Amino acid sequence: MSAKETMSKLPANPERATLDGKNKFLGFWFFLGGETVLFASLFGVYLGLRNATNGGVTSNELFELPLVFIATMLLLTSSLTSVFATMALKTNHFKRMIGWFVVTAILGLAFLGLEIYEFNHYVHEYGHTIQSSAWGSAFYTLVGTHGAHVTAGIIWIALLIFRNMRRGMDLYTAPKFYLFALYWHFIDVVWIFIFTVVYLMGKVG
Repeated sequence: MSAKETMSKLPANPERATLDGKNKFLGFWFFLGGETVLFASLFGVYLGLRNATNGGVTSNELFELPLVFIATMLLLTSSLTSVFATMALKTNHFKRMIGWFVVTAILGLAFLGLEIYEFNHYVHEYGHTIQSSAWGSAFYTLVGTHGAHVTAGIIWIALLIFRNMRRGMDLYTAPKFYLFALYWHFIDVVWIFIFTVVYLMGKVG
């Protein structure tokens, strides 16, 4: 049976059509619960230390919102393209799904590029490093942990695409791609909180 014939016989929601797929969803929600606790802890530490600047540069002096806003738009757009990919998955359009996930990964890479530039700018322009103050440690740990998750997501989708390009869409691969999309939405939501709590609150006081 050809890949095209296999795709045409898939149900409308192939990511949940098998017991294995449903079990993957259950395990993934437990994983996201642990990730939520991790980021909640990092946010708590950041809020507790945000004024501990050790006499150095403050968040209001350091942050450049236009750059962060562009990075935010890139990541939010990547969340939209992953929605398009999920829609293609549900209608069994494998190549269209792959195309949208490739765009998602490219936008994620652009976001990471801006974040690396931001960190480098803070270090060389202001001398603000992870060792400068307790606030600096909390800031780089929180934002850097999110950046590590973005990196992991890009590697994840790249491996999924590489390993399944010839296999196509079936009841085994569909849950894998769908769970990546959920993960990507999660790290986008975390970034919205970072943008609000770290950058916007940092600029206003």
